[in-house]
Amino acid sequence: MRWLTGMTLIAAAPALAPVQSQLMTAMEASAAGWNAGDLDRFMAVYADDATYVTKDGVLRGKAAITAHYRASFADGGNLRGQLSFEPVAFRTLGPAQQLMIARWRLTGGAAGMTTLVWERRPAGWRIVADHSS
Repeated sequence: MRWLTGMTLIAAAPALAPVQSQLMTAMEASAAGWNAGDLDRFMAVYADDATYVTKDGVLRGKAAITAHYRASFADGGNLRGQLSFEPVAFRTLGPAQQLMIARWRLTGGAAGMTTLVWERRPAGWRIVADHSS
């Protein structure tokens, strides 16, 4: 692992800190929901008051984010392909907040980056802000 201005950059397969491991476990569960065509399971990592930045603007609230994704979930899968995540960097923002940068990939070649702000809530770690490209 290398350190750069307070961010933990992920090199080739390092051991993750406990909180980082929890976030990756949550991301893997979300991806499994995507891959199974289970929108509720995919969205379980989002807080009810989350914001999501898209190329078309900002969506406010889990319900709006869910509606944005609904069309690609059909027939026990996701029409856009199988989803996976690779962590790139983490940064602690506060005692109950983490920043995570990850690369997302879909089968078929689509890929991009996501910046997620996580907050520890009574129900566990939840995404409160998502900017994906």
